Amino acid sequence: MAEAAARCVLWLFRAMLFAMGAGSITMRPATPRDVGAVDLLLSRSYPKLLKKDYPPSVLVTAVPLISRANTALVTSGTYFVAEAPDGSIIGAGGWTRLARTRDAGQVRHLVVDWRRQREGIGRRLLTVIVEDARNRGVGRLDAQATRTAVRFYEAMGFQRLGEFDVPLRPGIGFPAVLMRRFL
Repeated sequence: MAEAAARCVLWLFRAMLFAMGAGSITMRPATPRDVGAVDLLLSRSYPKLLKKDYPPSVLVTAVPLISRANTALVTSGTYFVAEAPDGSIIGAGGWTRLARTRDAGQVRHLVVDWRRQREGIGRRLLTVIVEDARNRGVGRLDAQATRTAVRFYEAMGFQRLGEFDVPLRPGIGFPAVLMRRFL
């Protein structure tokens, strides 16, 4: 069963690369060896990307907490990386099922290197995430979007549901926007 699922995912990625014009960037499922590179990507990019939309107090307290790679997520089989020709990870993101329902998921830790914005990397990653979730029976994806990413998610078919604080630690929350897309 797992082998058949792996073949299906591999076929899906090859088809998507062909359909989207693979260019020189490779989209692939993340592996355990990618954890350090994803961690570095998050810690370098989030502070730069979020600076214009968040006050210094959030940048100092919350951003260091959200800028760490979650090993279980990265190695879950539903997390993907965008790899440059030199082997560097220039984008990453994935999804997980929501615990309260089998047919809904949540986009998780989607990020593109701050120096590579507006090249279509985020769009390609989110397309892979949506297709993977759909192929696994998910009918709805939610995203806890940063204020910076709201326009991107809207362009990708997500609707804004409202603002809220993501609790990170006692007394530390991260202002986000709940967004939703039906697949």
